[in-house]
Amino acid sequence: MFNDILDLLIISAENSFIQVTVFVGAVLLLFGYVDYLLSGRLVKKIGEAKKIQPIIGALLGLTPGCGGAIFVMPLFPRGIVSFGTVIATLLATMGDSAFVLMSVMPKQWVLVSIFSFVVAVTTGYLVDLTPLGDWLLAKYNESREKKARSHEDHEELDHSIFANETGIGLEDWAHIGHEEGDEIDLVLHHAAKGHQDTNTLGYKVTHQGYMVYWIIISIGLVLGILDLFQVDLNEFFIPNLGLILGVLGAAASVFLMLMGRKFIVSDTHEESEMKLASLKETFIHNAQETAFVGTWVFAAYFAYELFVLLLGSGSYLAGEMAITGFLTQTGLMAVIIGVLIGVIPGCGPQIIFVTLFTRGLVPFSALLANALSQDGDALFPLIAIDKRSALWATIVNTIPALIVGLLAYWIEISFF
Repeated sequence: MFNDILDLLIISAENSFIQVTVFVGAVLLLFGYVDYLLSGRLVKKIGEAKKIQPIIGALLGLTPGCGGAIFVMPLFPRGIVSFGTVIATLLATMGDSAFVLMSVMPKQWVLVSIFSFVVAVTTGYLVDLTPLGDWLLAKYNESREKKARSHEDHEELDHSIFANETGIGLEDWAHIGHEEGDEIDLVLHHAAKGHQDTNTLGYKVTHQGYMVYWIIISIGLVLGILDLFQVDLNEFFIPNLGLILGVLGAAASVFLMLMGRKFIVSDTHEESEMKLASLKETFIHNAQETAFVGTWVFAAYFAYELFVLLLGSGSYLAGEMAITGFLTQTGLMAVIIGVLIGVIPGCGPQIIFVTLFTRGLVPFSALLANALSQDGDALFPLIAIDKRSALWATIVNTIPALIVGLLAYWIEISFF
């Protein structure tokens, strides 16, 4: 049994890295570079388009990763966007799990994106017809006045990490969604722990060894493309090449994630601003984000393989047959589980759930319910700024996620 588990661990490392992580890294870097070129200009203009804010918010939420949605969150407490825009953004957001889905099943990603956009925009406009947003904003302003900090307190703080990494001075730092010295700046860049200590080994590894990781990803991407064309990578010109690079890449992903201390959150508001300010920071933090996704995908692959083996009492084939029978009877429960997992902030659990869908363990309706329910890392800035608004956003988003998921399940059962 031990040898079987060890074999599954190695196979999971190879498959997760070659089949998923390398493509996630390529797509993530592409979108990161596009974001760097745009420099958040779309987010800056969102306040000027009051009538179509939910639509813009949904489009930003659909952007793979959490960056677009993260930037929208501080705009609500400042009164720049409506609460319906926050809802639309979060409903459309799939976070880092979008990279997994679009890399492995692009057709399903497109379908989820279309459904999510329609539901997000519709719900956003409906929420704006209620007084909920005005009430939350009034409550936030009341609490802000009670615990307002003086400007002198801010003068004692510094942004030395940002300046050292990007080479951009404080006076030239263009915040997105807030201003230098306001209460949101204090929360997002000072009160919240969002960056590594520059004197640690982990910081030196992540900020000096990131190019080595990108080299491994690049080689793996070539092998991943060959694998798509049914080339046996282990019978290539180097024996067991796919196995060797797969294990090396998976190990490098886990190592980089541990060094970056990215266990639950892959991206913060401060790091997102750094990526927009510096191309080098885009490469560094996207490497960390790729490692984060790759580690969780590897964990999901191994958990799935181990579950099948144990379910079959040591027989993998028997385990697969048991899972097939299980899915035909518990699809409805999978929808509810998808919604509940989506309520959990952060990208890790969502990556596992989406990966299980790509392995055939959950139905499309459950994937759609999870995609609507989850917020990736985008909810964390709102939690830090105003917990009441974050709680209501979670409550409101859960309702359409459950309704749409159940409808999708009924359609799957009745017509397909």
